[in-house]
Amino acid sequence: MYALAIFLPLIGSIAAAAIDWLVKDRHAAERGAQIVTSACLVAAFLLSLLILAAFTGANAHPRTVEIFTWIQSGSLDVSWALRFDALSAVMIFVVTSVSAAVHIYSIGYMHGDASVPRFMSYLSLFTFFMLMLVTADNFVQMFFGWEGVGVASYLLIGFWYEKPTANAAAIKAFLVNRVGDFGFVLGIAGVYLVFGSLNFDVVFAAVPQKAAQTIDFLGWQVNAMTCLCLLLFMGAMGKSAQLGLHTWLPDAMEGPTPVSALIHAATMVTAGVVMVVRLSPMFEYAPDALAVVTFVGASTAIFAASVGLVQNDIKRVIAYSTCSQLGYMFFAAGVSAYSAAMFHLTTHAFFKALLFLGSGSVIHAMSGEQDIRRMGGIWRYVPTTYVLMWIGSLALAGVPFFAGYFSKDVILEAAWAAHSPVGQYAFWIGVIAALMTAFYSWRLLFLTFHGAPRADHHTMEHVHESPRVMLWPLYFLAVGAVFSGYVGYAYFVGDGREAFWGEAIRVLPAHDTVEGAHHAPKWIPILAVAVGLIGIGLAYGLYIRAPEVPGQIAARLRGLYLFLLNKWYFDELYDRLFVRSSMAVGREMWKTGDGLLIDGLGPDGMAATTLAVARRTSRFQTGYLYHYAFVMLVGVVGLITWYLIARTL
Repeated sequence: MYALAIFLPLIGSIAAAAIDWLVKDRHAAERGAQIVTSACLVAAFLLSLLILAAFTGANAHPRTVEIFTWIQSGSLDVSWALRFDALSAVMIFVVTSVSAAVHIYSIGYMHGDASVPRFMSYLSLFTFFMLMLVTADNFVQMFFGWEGVGVASYLLIGFWYEKPTANAAAIKAFLVNRVGDFGFVLGIAGVYLVFGSLNFDVVFAAVPQKAAQTIDFLGWQVNAMTCLCLLLFMGAMGKSAQLGLHTWLPDAMEGPTPVSALIHAATMVTAGVVMVVRLSPMFEYAPDALAVVTFVGASTAIFAASVGLVQNDIKRVIAYSTCSQLGYMFFAAGVSAYSAAMFHLTTHAFFKALLFLGSGSVIHAMSGEQDIRRMGGIWRYVPTTYVLMWIGSLALAGVPFFAGYFSKDVILEAAWAAHSPVGQYAFWIGVIAALMTAFYSWRLLFLTFHGAPRADHHTMEHVHESPRVMLWPLYFLAVGAVFSGYVGYAYFVGDGREAFWGEAIRVLPAHDTVEGAHHAPKWIPILAVAVGLIGIGLAYGLYIRAPEVPGQIAARLRGLYLFLLNKWYFDELYDRLFVRSSMAVGREMWKTGDGLLIDGLGPDGMAATTLAVARRTSRFQTGYLYHYAFVMLVGVVGLITWYLIARTL
C-alpha cells in the first residue's frame, strides 16, 4: 500500500507516454492518457487517505520501505528508501489530492490541445517526483526529488513551446532555481563533511553533539550548524520563490492553468517549506539561521502582497498571493512553529488550487482573456465559478470559519509568542500583509465578476459556465477550503499535535511557540479578522461604490504605482546586474576568445593561410613557357644556395 501510493503516478506517466507513442488515433490516445493518469492519481489519493489515517490513530509508528541501495562507497551508504511518518503522510495526502483534482480538471481544460497525452504524462511525472521528495529518507533522495520536480516544472511551464514567452519563462524558472540549488548542494556536501552521513536519522541524532562545532567556510571560521542551515535554506528560497529568488514564479503563469494550480498550490513551491520542517532538528540548533528564515519569510509576505495590489492578470494576482502565503509559512517555521507552517501549507493547498482552477474556469468562459480590466459583469453567466471563487477568497483572507482563518491565525499568534525582535517584525508584517491580501482578493472578485461588462460584445456573447468535468474538482477543493482548517486544527496545532507529529517535527522546549500561541492575547485573532474585513471593505468602496477613485489614486501616486506594477523593479535590476553583464562577457568571449583566438589561429586561420598561399602560387600558372622556365631556374638557384650554405656550416 505504502509504496504503491508513491509509484502509481509514475506508472500513469509511463503509460500515458506509451499510449501517445503506440496509439495512432489521436482521439483514442488522448482519452486513454486522460483515463489512465487520472485513475492512477485517484487511486493514489485513496491510498493516501489510508496512510494518513494510520498516523492519526493512537498506535501510529513511523516506518521505512527500502527499495534498493543507491551508493555504497567507503563510509557513504545511501539507500533509496521511502520514509513514512506524520510529515510525509500529510504531504502525500496534500499532493495526491490536489494532483488528482488537477488531472480531472485538465480533461476539460486541455480539450482540443494537440498534445494532451504528453501533458498528462508530464503532470503525473511531476507528481511522482514531488512524492519522492516528501518521502525521502536521506539528503541524496531528497535532492533527487528536488531536481526531478525542477525538470518536470520546466517541461510543464514551457509546455506550449511554440510561444516564445513560455520558453523564456521555463528557462527563467530553471536558471533561477539553479542559483538556490547551488546552495542546496553545498549544504548537502557540508552535512556529509560534518556528520559523515547523509541519512536523516544518523544526522539528526548527532546534531546536539555537533551544535557548537565550527567549520572553515570561505576562509572564515563559522558555526557549522548555522552555515549548513543557511546553505540548505538557500535551496528552499529558490524552490519556494522567496524574496530575491522569486522572479521565476509569476512568469511561470505562461504554462497552462492546471500547471499553475499544481505548481503553486501543493507541490513545487511548498518543497522548500517541507525541507525546512523536515530538517527542524538541525534548524533548532541554529537560532541565527532561524532568524534569517523568519526575516526572509516576512519580507516576502509583504513584498508579494504589495505587488498583488496592482496586478491585472488574473493568474498573476493569485501567483503573487502564493508567494506571499509562502512567506507566512516560512516565518512560521522561523519562529519554530513548524506544525503551524504545515497547517497553513495544507489549508493553502486547497483554497489556492481552488482559486487557480477557478481562474482557469473564468479564462475558459472569457475565451482566453486573462486581464481583469477587460472582464466585469459576468457573475450571472458563471454562477458556480463565482460562488467557488468567493469560497477560495474567503479562505485566503482568513475570514471565520474558513480554512485560512485557523492556519493564518495560529501563525500570527506564534510569531507574537516568539517574544523576539524578528518575531515581532514577522507579526506586524503578517498583519499588514493580511490587510493587503483581503484587498487584492476582493479587487480581483469585483473587477472580474461585478460592474459593467468591459469585454467586447463578441466575447460577452460567448461567456459560459465550464463543463462539469472542470467543476467537479472545484467542488472537492471547496470542501477542503471550508473544512480542512476545522478538521486539522487539533492534529496540527491543537492538543493532539505532539501525539500526531511524534518525531517527525522536533522543537526544543524553549522554542515551543505553538504552545505560546494558545496563550496569546485575545486581541490578536480579533485584529487578524478585523484587518481582513477592512481590506474587503476598502476593495468594495474603491471598485464598487467609487470605481473612478483607483485611477485617480494611481495618477496621484504614479511613482509608487509604477514601483508596485513593475514588481519593485527586481527583473530590471537583475537584467542590469546579471543578464546584461553575462551577455557582454559571453559576446566578448565569442568574438575575441572564440572568433579571434581559437578560430582565428585555429581552423579559420589555417584555412585562410592555405587559401592565400594557394592563390599566390596559382599566379605562376600563366601558360607561358618562359614563366615556367624562370620559376625552375629560381628553384635550382635556391637549392644550390641552400646546399652551399649547409656545406659551409
